[in-house]
Amino acid sequence: MRKHSLFQILLLAVFGSLAVAGVLIFAFAVGGNATSNSIGKVVIWGTFDKTAFQSVLEKAAQNNQDLGQVSYVQKSEAAYEQNLSDALAQAQGPDLFILRSDYALKDAPKVIPVPYSELSRVQFQNIFAEAADPYLGQNGVIAIPFAVDPLVLYWNRDILSSAGFAEPPAYWDEIPAMAQKITQKDQSGGVKRSAIALGTYQNIENAKAILSALFLQAGVPVTQTNADGVLSAALTEGAAQAGGNPAEDALRFYTEFADPSQSDYSWNGSLQNARASFAAGDVAFYVGFASEAPLIASMNPNLNAAVAALPQLRGAARASDFGRVYAFAVPRASANPLGAKAAAALLDSATTSAALSEALGIPSALRSVLSLQYGGNGPLFNAMAIITRVWSDPDPVQTDPLFRAMIEDTVSGASPLSQSLQRGGQQLSQIISGPQ
Repeated sequence: MRKHSLFQILLLAVFGSLAVAGVLIFAFAVGGNATSNSIGKVVIWGTFDKTAFQSVLEKAAQNNQDLGQVSYVQKSEAAYEQNLSDALAQAQGPDLFILRSDYALKDAPKVIPVPYSELSRVQFQNIFAEAADPYLGQNGVIAIPFAVDPLVLYWNRDILSSAGFAEPPAYWDEIPAMAQKITQKDQSGGVKRSAIALGTYQNIENAKAILSALFLQAGVPVTQTNADGVLSAALTEGAAQAGGNPAEDALRFYTEFADPSQSDYSWNGSLQNARASFAAGDVAFYVGFASEAPLIASMNPNLNAAVAALPQLRGAARASDFGRVYAFAVPRASANPLGAKAAAALLDSATTSAALSEALGIPSALRSVLSLQYGGNGPLFNAMAIITRVWSDPDPVQTDPLFRAMIEDTVSGASPLSQSLQRGGQQLSQIISGPQ
């Protein structure tokens, strides 16, 4: 963690009063049973860096001895879901685990929800950023959010200045013209230097997230939940709108950068993955999560790069972003469910949430913490977290291939754009309805 400045220390002093309010609110979730030494041993599983997470736990325990037996175990991100499911099935899993927002619905049967009688929907939405809404289940709050990881635009200063641009784009419609000046091709038409990594799926780490952002900015919710909490597909909701189809426009914009017949052609499937290309200085713009900033810096410490807000859709009624949210969930197989609930409540106080935000390099999920300003990329990341929206994903394992098919069928010409989108909407409906 970075050394605290005087300003940050003063802020942490202010957080003291906010922490009391936070713990009182979550007393509903723990049944008012957070007495001294009542938490006991609580093991948390997650994919965040152990050193960063554990350092926050240790400082939190210094301020509250109830957290003295709370520990953190870092798991591989690639195998996290499988390892968690296997461990819980054998009653050998954690007491508390970190649940990502796109897995909230899929993993809801594994957790003990907080009843709405203890933490109402209104209370939840007043406490947490809007991006946390996927944790609002049919029977209660699925997990307690603590962090938001929004998409941002990484940009290469050297490439932009050499092409005559002083600033990154604020709107998506600026990029095609910039791509024509920035992208460089060899004699055979191959891309030597790319303006932006958009258009494909397999070599763009965040393809699904980027297309999700474009859909949401265009007013396409992907999925929606009715008043009874029933989820339905909404990927093709904009088809009948006057002036065009917003979902088709979003998919067309994303894929056109991989179309050699387009003047803004800038990317293809033969290039190395997007993040590595950006770190190598071969691409001007990379859309990635805020959490990727340290990794990109470590990949190339000499890269003259910066971070900007995700471009917006010009003329949109509201600015929006897409991201991931992380929350503490109590598994049904927990050996210490009451202690786990109490630990989640205390760890989501404003003080600890702010400390986790700083240690992990991503914004807090608490509105009270997001309203505070601090140095580095903090203000930008916080601003993006505030406008982040997240659609409720029924099952990422099944919807990821759906997004891949929409993109690849459009780029390859295997299906007209409208058919790719229509098929995607139908498949999404089938995933939500489940096996027949």
